[in-house]
Amino acid sequence: MVSGIVCVSEEVAQAVEEGAPVVALESTIIAHGFPYPANLSCAFRSEQAARDAGAVPATIAVIDGVVRVGLTRDEIERLASDPKVEKASTRDLGTLVAFKLTGATTVAATMAVAARAGIRIFATGGIGGVHRGAQISMDVSADLEELARTRVAVVCAGAKSVLDIGATLERLETYGVPVLGYRTDEFPAFYARTSGFPVSARVEDAAAVARVLRVRDELGLAGGEVVANPIDPAFEIPAQTVEAVVAQALAEADNAGISGKAITPFLLRRIHELTGGASERANLELVLSNVRLAARIAVAYHAR
Repeated sequence: MVSGIVCVSEEVAQAVEEGAPVVALESTIIAHGFPYPANLSCAFRSEQAARDAGAVPATIAVIDGVVRVGLTRDEIERLASDPKVEKASTRDLGTLVAFKLTGATTVAATMAVAARAGIRIFATGGIGGVHRGAQISMDVSADLEELARTRVAVVCAGAKSVLDIGATLERLETYGVPVLGYRTDEFPAFYARTSGFPVSARVEDAAAVARVLRVRDELGLAGGEVVANPIDPAFEIPAQTVEAVVAQALAEADNAGISGKAITPFLLRRIHELTGGASERANLELVLSNVRLAARIAVAYHAR
């Protein structure tokens, strides 16, 4: 399916047309989430994890001004190895297309494109949200606004641990976005399985999530859903360790004057360094776990 500015791969287009399970995957995690070549491995393993669980992967990015849904191996390689790839949120899509640039899509941008392509389920690492100190900086991720208006379910390991999780959940509640805890009553905090904050509802399996999505579809409710999937205990980093590392990284970012779209890649890099690489392993494992769960949800959602 090709228009002047959007190209959906033949495999993804056929799956959507046939009502087969498809899982959208973001590309910022490839361009800005891991160092090379770990990012390349993450991308390929994520796509394979979706296939192994019965779904078609649809990695999304803007390549030379074309919004692509379903990437080739060469395109993924380019995103992984080219340091000039832009970080593209929803607001950036028009600019990237108009000027024929290349950008890796964030959660917000991936949701917007996935919905346009007819994809209902999306897997990522963690969502963005309300940043610490947002009462002064007003720094709130566009992910939350996109969740409020776009009907795509986002499977994640909670919100990134550098955020104000309580404020993020309050904003999601205000927007009417359900936060479904996958076999948990407590919202996960990315590297840690718990945050101290409750989810809005607990679900025990992929079929239960699919039922919620179908009911929300039938009710015509706007917006998406957060499916919070805690990291495997084997790869969890204790919350107190994460908090200490995050506090140090945030202080360094503040001293260096780093803000806006540059702050999250900086913090992830510093957390990786400060944890001796443990955060990178945890990040990879939680992404793969989320992709597998998203694929199972997609299979259940499309089973009529």
